[in-house]
Amino acid sequence: MNAIELLHARGFIQQTTDLDELSAHFESGSRTFYVGFDPTGPSLHVGHMVPVMAMAWLQRLGHRPIAVLGGGTALIGDPSGKDQTREMLTAEDIAYNRDRFREQLSRYLHLDSQAGGDASETAAILIDNGDWLLPLNYVEFLRDIGRYFSINRMLSAEGTRQRLDRDQGMSFIEFNYHLLQSYDFLVLHDKYDCTIQFGGDDQWFNILGGVQLIRKSRAKKAHAATVPLITTADGKKMGKTESGAVWLDAEQLSPYDYYQYWINVQDADVARFLKLYTFLELDKIDELSRLQGAEIRSAKAVLAFEATRLAHGEAEALAAQNAAQKVFSGQGAQNMPTHSTHFPIGVLDAFVDSGLLKSKGEARRLIKMGGARIGTSKVTDPEQMISEPCIIWAGKKRAVQLVDGLAT
Repeated sequence: MNAIELLHARGFIQQTTDLDELSAHFESGSRTFYVGFDPTGPSLHVGHMVPVMAMAWLQRLGHRPIAVLGGGTALIGDPSGKDQTREMLTAEDIAYNRDRFREQLSRYLHLDSQAGGDASETAAILIDNGDWLLPLNYVEFLRDIGRYFSINRMLSAEGTRQRLDRDQGMSFIEFNYHLLQSYDFLVLHDKYDCTIQFGGDDQWFNILGGVQLIRKSRAKKAHAATVPLITTADGKKMGKTESGAVWLDAEQLSPYDYYQYWINVQDADVARFLKLYTFLELDKIDELSRLQGAEIRSAKAVLAFEATRLAHGEAEALAAQNAAQKVFSGQGAQNMPTHSTHFPIGVLDAFVDSGLLKSKGEARRLIKMGGARIGTSKVTDPEQMISEPCIIWAGKKRAVQLVDGLAT
């Protein structure tokens, strides 16, 4: 199975400039490709993990990844998919976020020697586009690069058109983002012989800009592919919960809560997520995907352990797994009160019977205010049923473990 066949089989490919040409390009030798990450948040989150895992797979197959940490473009902010201008970040905020991204990417990629890794030909390069964007001479950039871009085409981009149609407007600084991302590809092409860019499907217009810039300015062929923007079986954006983003940074979200996010995914998502977010072989995933009923929790446990191991290391994954098993078996985690009950149980009854709240009315008010959680998920429906052992929260500090009365 070649690189593109593997990525396609695991669900990583959404669209490409030309699938057959891209496949042949990978087959004809070791290739250098890149993915960009603008450090606009304090950590990578689960939504970033599809392109990161695609990078890791391609590196395993003998190709060299470049992760561009957008210290330059983050000063502007990508307008793709945004209804309004992003809030400007300070250079200090971006530098802090960039360093966090760098450390987190090192858990998935083998780095080059400059980033503390090895010196092999496939070692990943981590680089900041601020290194070449910030020193740019504006007039020279317009003369050398701007002349290759059509304003008509830029105005026809879906994201730009939607903003203008709604009279929301777009600032000149945002309008320039397309040129800067395209220029990134040209710089990497010239310096590292980078011939392929991957990115989220919402980046397709910007990615094509780089492909066309290389063709027009260098008379060379470049390729592009996008990964899908993942949604859960119920249509929610992957990596987002009512409580916020599912961060990879342990300071933003504990390894235990990260594990809980994965073990609580819907049954219909398990097989797809095993393909995308773990390195398990497809035969093993097919075996796990055939589990039905209560047995599917075993597949979820594998998903949760493997995803947590990659993000936080084996020791933290084992600790999270053991803590979850204690909750499920009714032993309870250290220093947290437990309440023995029978499942399924209504969420209102659970909060009252466990002693967390005094009445169902109080529970309804807490749910309405957004302060009730089951694990990492905010409770929004007072009629919700709880079907298995878990931790319920009233606010940020008061929690009880619900354990199975039949298991005690």
